[in-house]
Amino acid sequence: MDSSYISKKDLLMETGITYGQLYRWKRKNLIPEEWFIKKSSFTGQETYFPKEKILSRIQRIIDLKDDLSLDDIAEAFSPTLAPIKLTKEIILERNIVSEDVLSLCEPFFAMKEELSFFDILSMYVFESVLKSNEVSLAESKEMLQFLIQHHEQIEQEQLELLFIRQLGVGFWLLKKESDTVYLQPGTKKVIQLSLSRSIEVIKTKLT
Repeated sequence: MDSSYISKKDLLMETGITYGQLYRWKRKNLIPEEWFIKKSSFTGQETYFPKEKILSRIQRIIDLKDDLSLDDIAEAFSPTLAPIKLTKEIILERNIVSEDVLSLCEPFFAMKEELSFFDILSMYVFESVLKSNEVSLAESKEMLQFLIQHHEQIEQEQLELLFIRQLGVGFWLLKKESDTVYLQPGTKKVIQLSLSRSIEVIKTKLT
């Protein structure tokens, strides 16, 4: 396997977790089944994992497990949008987005007394791309409108948001997390952001 994967043996050594913990977390849906990849080796079959994803996920579990139950962590890791509505006051109180971002997003959600999880996700992503200092305010507002237009797809699939720039012209893309995008020469990938990871962060703040 190439360097983007890590064997089960190396994973346990690097993270310090036990075999039992790994498979308990799998049973609790904290680690997706599809991350356990069986490959033939000299000794029979060996299990490998996507290295960056599994190391990040295990660190998140370790960080959260003293404060949350495994069931609560599993819910936080679920990519589905929670069926909740929150007032703007609670959103600020939970430090999900700043007051400045809430004001900037006001024209998009002005008629709503309470905001859905999708609305909150959109604002959180808006703030994340603004903080990157890679895109302008106008481009960030275009992104917000783009997410709203693709509300259904975001609710149904695990997607990544990308911002591509070519010859000074930028545009937003959504792709499935499992897909690869190949860019022609002279095209720059400016932003790549996992919506599933953003959902996870918001759920953790609300737990």
